[in-house]
Amino acid sequence: MTPVNEWFQHVGRSLGLLWRRSLQLRVIVSTLTLSLIVITVLGVVLTSQITDRLLDAKINAGVEEMDRVRNTVETQLAGVHDITSQEQRLSDARDSLSNRRDSRTGGAAGSFDSALSMIGGTPQQVITAGPIKEVPDALRRFVQRNQVSYQFATVADPDGYHGRALIIGSPSAEVPTLEIYLIFPLGNEERSLALMRGTMLVGGVVLLILLAAITALVTRQVVLPIRSAARIAGRFADGRLKERMLVRGDDDIARLAKAFNEMAESLSNQINQLEEFGNLQRRFTSDVSHELRTPLTTVRMAADLIHGSSDDLDPALARSAELLVTELDRFEGLLNDLLEISRHDAGVAELQVESLDVRMCVRAAISTVRHLARDAGIEVVIDLPEEPVVAEVDPRRVERVLRNLLANAIDHSEGKPVLIRMRGDTEANALAVVVRDQGVGLRPGEEKLVFSRFWRSDPSRMRRSGGTGLGLSISVEDANLHDGKLEAWGRPGVGASFRLTLPLIRGQKLGRSPLPLEPGMRRAPRPPHSESERAGGERVELGPPVTESEPWAPLPAAPAEPDTRSAASETPASETPAPKAPATGTQDAGPDSGPSAQEPGAAAHPAPPGPADGPVPTDRGDQKS
Repeated sequence: MTPVNEWFQHVGRSLGLLWRRSLQLRVIVSTLTLSLIVITVLGVVLTSQITDRLLDAKINAGVEEMDRVRNTVETQLAGVHDITSQEQRLSDARDSLSNRRDSRTGGAAGSFDSALSMIGGTPQQVITAGPIKEVPDALRRFVQRNQVSYQFATVADPDGYHGRALIIGSPSAEVPTLEIYLIFPLGNEERSLALMRGTMLVGGVVLLILLAAITALVTRQVVLPIRSAARIAGRFADGRLKERMLVRGDDDIARLAKAFNEMAESLSNQINQLEEFGNLQRRFTSDVSHELRTPLTTVRMAADLIHGSSDDLDPALARSAELLVTELDRFEGLLNDLLEISRHDAGVAELQVESLDVRMCVRAAISTVRHLARDAGIEVVIDLPEEPVVAEVDPRRVERVLRNLLANAIDHSEGKPVLIRMRGDTEANALAVVVRDQGVGLRPGEEKLVFSRFWRSDPSRMRRSGGTGLGLSISVEDANLHDGKLEAWGRPGVGASFRLTLPLIRGQKLGRSPLPLEPGMRRAPRPPHSESERAGGERVELGPPVTESEPWAPLPAAPAEPDTRSAASETPASETPAPKAPATGTQDAGPDSGPSAQEPGAAAHPAPPGPADGPVPTDRGDQKS
């Protein structure tokens, strides 16, 4: 039964799709349905009227025939009282009504049979002639009460007729106990009604077919221009701006075609103008960026020369030279971003794909922003898989995306830890990198605006990273260039989360992301900051589900000797533990540190030194020789 059910479901879906997509089919079916209802009602009414007329005519003719028959029978039975004579006269009277060779006589009412009954003799007894048993008892009771009555019943006479018949009964005024019954077969009437019903059925079917053809022809004249408009609109949307509808005549369809062509012409002109403006803008941006490089190089050389001699300058001039170098760095980054975004706009950005371990890109991005985290006193928690995650990516672009996400998280973390986590899934052909912070977060609707160019949630906020406002815009373009996606989530006062999802193998379908975008919510104890808070309490913190494999941040280790520290989970076991460093910096929270996972936000406070089995903050890679 399962294949049959599947076949019916497939047919049902196909018919439903055809019904939704075809205006002509809906019009034809609706017209035929309404026409069928009208024809059915009309056929029922006509059949009922014709049937009533035929039966009324049959009854009237039968009543008239009954008057003639009653006179004949009364004449035959008048003055006879002997029972033998009554039987003989009753039989003769019936014979005079119908010829025994034919058993029926014809008249205005058609052929009929007769049945007679009376009470006579001494002692009195019932005398009958003809098929009196075919007469219903209810009709006989009416006749016995001296009423001329009729009834439709099913009869079966010895001559072979079996079917519906009209039976008319009448008493006799001359012979008090005489009952006369005439049986009129309705075979001819039933054949006439069957012929009429068949004719009406055939006529209705032919009428429906004609209506379907007429409806299809009429709707075709309307649907064809609409289909042409839809087809031309689709081509227009594909960029074929010269497509136009054919105008024929001056009717409504012709006016629709003219209006459509005018609209297409207007849109084509506006699109061409916008394309020219966009090309001009891109050329202007690219030309200005290139032209500014030469004076920028000259100014930078002069600024580096002045900054190199800042020890011999007045403190105010030395500070000015430092600010000049800083702003020149930002200006140079802005020029580079403008050039990059202009390449994306022009569609000439290309990938330099390599098959490599993406963890290298993550570590390189962390090394680039490490000084920003240290200067801001923010801890960067690293959670990378132990096994290599090899993918076909452009390492320069992936590193730039991660660098922008980390710098953005540090800018908005409000001094709380920043988490970067990476996971890969070969079955889904996907790798994901999530960067989360516990800062100001995003208001509803800002998840899309955050990727707009030069957009800032709070224009008054100071950037620690010296960003240009184009970092996230370039990042989402780089993700799209990899056939991946960059998504954002945030909640005011809770934090924000950015997820980069890329395919492991280019050209294959990207599956489900291995990491969730929206983090889980959990309760975390808050260390008291005053005597009034020492009674205890809880706060809601941002973090993933608490598991041994995906911790948010390291727990403070148990108190121990001040000079006892261990390297983070990324440090190989063979290396010497890193020297003692401040609690702010970067830190690994890999799978090694599962049981010692810290509640979210705890890393925002300096952690006490712990034993060798718990991770502690390190500044690997930033120590000066």
